[in-house]
Amino acid sequence: MTRTAGQDAERRAAQWLESQGLTLVHANYRCRFGEIDLVMRDGEALVFVEVRMRSREGFGGAAASIDWRKREKLVRAARHYLSRLPRVPACRFDAVLIDGEGRPQWIRSAFDAQ
Repeated sequence: MTRTAGQDAERRAAQWLESQGLTLVHANYRCRFGEIDLVMRDGEALVFVEVRMRSREGFGGAAASIDWRKREKLVRAARHYLSRLPRVPACRFDAVLIDGEGRPQWIRSAFDAQ
């Protein structure tokens, strides 16, 4: 997948989540631990969103691409993000999966920080 295709998937996911009532706080947060595609607010909760797009469903599709290594990087990057805030709100990790040209699939609480 090209960088442009990835950016398009992230933009598409952000717009879709906003249509579901979430508010975009930060896109492409980068730190030494990794990158968080989208940081959004869902009511009082801060939501760290991983966007995965696959043009084909082979090898398990988009969901299978979020392995333990990727989850560990996301958790470390989220902790870094939270360390900059005056107080830590309720948080969760969601995933938006886009397989091919289909509608985004939103998985709330896709994994936890454990």
